[in-house]
Amino acid sequence: MPDPTNITVFSLMKARLQMLGDRQKVIAENVANVSTPGFVPKDVDQDSFAAALQRMAGRGGPAAPTQMIATQAGHMAPQGGASAGYGVTRAPDSETTLEGNSLVVEEHMMKIAETRMDFETMVGLYQKSLGLLRLASRSPTR
Repeated sequence: MPDPTNITVFSLMKARLQMLGDRQKVIAENVANVSTPGFVPKDVDQDSFAAALQRMAGRGGPAAPTQMIATQAGHMAPQGGASAGYGVTRAPDSETTLEGNSLVVEEHMMKIAETRMDFETMVGLYQKSLGLLRLASRSPTR
């Protein structure tokens, strides 16, 4: 069976799963700072992620995938593979408290549920795609 990491659709799914995991971490950090005065919540920049996926797929720019870089001397060197280039941006919610905290817990709970559903959808697609790959790689006599 071919290595799924060398197939474009699998690398795109992997990048999406990594982004969803990172988004869940960002949202959890936001909720942890619900009582911090002056806190402005953050979220993963969905537009830059979509543009990075287009580049990884060979559309909308250079075909080369976005590579990881070391931003500090203590960082480990990347081990090949592609990383989707997306950033975390400030994303204030619809309300601001008197202390200047602009985080609404209910909105973040909805973001958590949305991210979880997206993650489960991607895992299901990944499993189905692997099943199709296994089916295609079987010998016709089986």
